[in-house]
Amino acid sequence: MIARTRARRGLRFLTVVAALLLVLPGVAAATLTLQFTGTPASWAKSTGHDALWLGHMWVDGRKGATDVKKLAVRLRKTGIKDVYVHAGPFGPDGSLPGDRHPAAKDFLKWWRAELPKVRVSAWLGQKVDGVLDLDDPASRQRVLDGVRHVMELGFDGVHYNFEPIGSGDTDFLDLLTRTRPIVGDGLLSTSTPQIEPFPLTRPAVRAAIGHDKYWSPDYFREVAARTDQVAVMTYDSFLPSELLYGGHVVRQGTLALDLVPPEKTLLLGAPAYHDHGVSWSDAAESVATAAEAARLALTSHGRGRERFGLALYVDFAATEEDWSEYERFWSRP
Repeated sequence: MIARTRARRGLRFLTVVAALLLVLPGVAAATLTLQFTGTPASWAKSTGHDALWLGHMWVDGRKGATDVKKLAVRLRKTGIKDVYVHAGPFGPDGSLPGDRHPAAKDFLKWWRAELPKVRVSAWLGQKVDGVLDLDDPASRQRVLDGVRHVMELGFDGVHYNFEPIGSGDTDFLDLLTRTRPIVGDGLLSTSTPQIEPFPLTRPAVRAAIGHDKYWSPDYFREVAARTDQVAVMTYDSFLPSELLYGGHVVRQGTLALDLVPPEKTLLLGAPAYHDHGVSWSDAAESVATAAEAARLALTSHGRGRERFGLALYVDFAATEEDWSEYERFWSRP
């Protein structure tokens, strides 16, 4: 009798679990779709705190003064305040050889002649899944030595991009804390994974792909507290439609607006590239959708936020249509 009772209880438990696994994705999809509805407030738009990731060719000698002048003409018409120039990557041991960015000084000289009010940060990072071990104190020290080197070159700050960093990683928090005095009054910025959109999403996705795709809200808040600026990589969502992707960005923006203090800058990544690897992502994700979602997130938040913007990824893949969408849907909607 006891065994039979336990069996019935076990069967009921498995039935409930199976029902939840079937129902929860539908509930999540409906929630995201609903979030990407409504009309953004007129004040919900760029405040001139946007950003742009720039490729490696700007500091390795492939781009010159004429290229900087040409880019400056475009950027003067935008709200872009920060650019992150790929000056790495770090080596497997955390070192940053100078030959990774031999033309950095020339680039910074040309840039400041054309766009003195746009900050230039060194975009530094590396894959940490079997390549760079940030758990190793010696590797973290070499990363910090690299940060000191780029600041001495004249960069305005550092933008970290380590992937993947697991939610709760205390060694990354230690790195951020120790980077602060090296950067000084300069900008300490980092890109971040997306925030866990619904309860239990993080462990479920982690089990499926083998690493964290999402950070918990608490860990995201801790990272934001140690930096001046966070850029949430809201692209590569793998969602199959524009409605779902738009709702996802709205949710990311809404969550982040409550987690990042107003004195710090919050940026939502906008996908200005077209090689996601899966055809439906190329169709679903766009600068226009990310911009509209950012405006809806601000509107839902209920008040303006000066230090809030879009971060466009990435200059060498951006098309004229991407730039047009940025202007029409975000900069001057």
